[in-house]
Amino acid sequence: MKSAVETLNPTRVRLTVEVPFEELKDSLDAAYKKINQQVTVKGFRKGKVPARVIDQRFGRGAVLEEAVNDALPKFYTDAVNNAELNPLGQPEVDITELKDGETLNFTAEVDVRPTIEIPDYSGIEVEVDAVEVTDEDVEKAVEQLRERFASTTPVERAAEDGDVVTIDLEAKVEGEVLEDGIANGVSYTIGSGELLDGIDDAVKGLEAGGEATFTSELKGGSAAGKEAEVTVKVTQVAKRELPELDDEFAQLASEFDTLEELKADSRKRLENMKRYDQATQAQERVLDKLLELVEVPVPEKLLEDEINTRKHNLEHHQLAQMGLTLDKYLELQGKTAEEFDAETREAAIKGIKTQFVLDELVNKEKLNVNQEELTEHLMRRAASSGMSPDQFAQAVVQNNQVPLLVGEVARGKALAVVVEAATVKDTNGEIVDLEDEEEGDEAAEAAEASAEDEGADKGEGEEKAEA
Repeated sequence: MKSAVETLNPTRVRLTVEVPFEELKDSLDAAYKKINQQVTVKGFRKGKVPARVIDQRFGRGAVLEEAVNDALPKFYTDAVNNAELNPLGQPEVDITELKDGETLNFTAEVDVRPTIEIPDYSGIEVEVDAVEVTDEDVEKAVEQLRERFASTTPVERAAEDGDVVTIDLEAKVEGEVLEDGIANGVSYTIGSGELLDGIDDAVKGLEAGGEATFTSELKGGSAAGKEAEVTVKVTQVAKRELPELDDEFAQLASEFDTLEELKADSRKRLENMKRYDQATQAQERVLDKLLELVEVPVPEKLLEDEINTRKHNLEHHQLAQMGLTLDKYLELQGKTAEEFDAETREAAIKGIKTQFVLDELVNKEKLNVNQEELTEHLMRRAASSGMSPDQFAQAVVQNNQVPLLVGEVARGKALAVVVEAATVKDTNGEIVDLEDEEEGDEAAEAAEASAEDEGADKGEGEEKAEA
């Protein structure tokens, strides 16, 4: 077999392959054997029909077609390996010549990973938010904890803001009660905004036994997005009572003995959260700077597939779970279809470029992923998916997605290398050391998360294309 490569553009090549006919022998034998098992010829036992009879009865062309279809993937793969190409997606194959007993010639056009030159990235500088926790922040956190330990006491009066009411609901659309439009014994805190628009005004002023009707757009269920006439009946009004902020509350709500210890712990937790946010911000801004330094051509077919994947995942998974259509989502976001398409395209391009650049960095820096790193990443992914680690690991193996996870970890390590070489300052002008002993874990997790977020949809599409 002989093959040659023609570069059509930085992300697409054409392979020209010439195969001597004798190299088709194994595929021809397999074709005769397959046809033998499928046909019945009078005078011959099944599977024992001679090749010349098959040629006469069914045509040599049918045998050649079967043989070529069987052989093409192997010859294509050999040509790709000989040329040391990194193909993306499936090739467009065209058989240019097939002479029985002489030769098989074909061409294959396919997208390939572009050649990327990683420049010196040690001069990258970014600014991030300073880690600052105010007394106000601490008080707010403690107040939120206090809200969680609030108690309720039934009262004989009209409902007010902040009260917890027990209500029965009935929703009608176009005069018909919906099958899933009845709910009884619902507990609702007035002013929380957790139910339907308009319900606060409807129930305020009602006592137990009181009833009101209002119009609201349904947020979920069979009639999501439609205007409904909602009848609400109050069966109980209860006053919320917050515990006193004292040592007794600290002992009730935490493992600490005093309120001061609880506040100190809240401050530490907030600092850790802000430190993680700061590390994440640093990864994102360093990545943006890195992408600005690198010229990355994007294959059009890969980009088209990635855009379609992102739209499909949003519309049929994320929005479907919320009972929203794409049109309704755009309305809530205040975006036009054109703006959404432009943003999706921009995000897809960034995702593709991110994976290309970080994968090249993995190769350049010779980064490897060990079992411990992979296990830690799997545990984090399992937690975010709501699955147990065992369930998530089983799903990963069954769907052949182990290479995908390995790639995510490797790209996170590659981005961490760039961040370590960059200069990161906070808004106070102070140098941020993301490799500090106390911050190392947060920085590593943030790097992995940033690389994963930018390349998540892209990664899935390309892994499938390359498989």
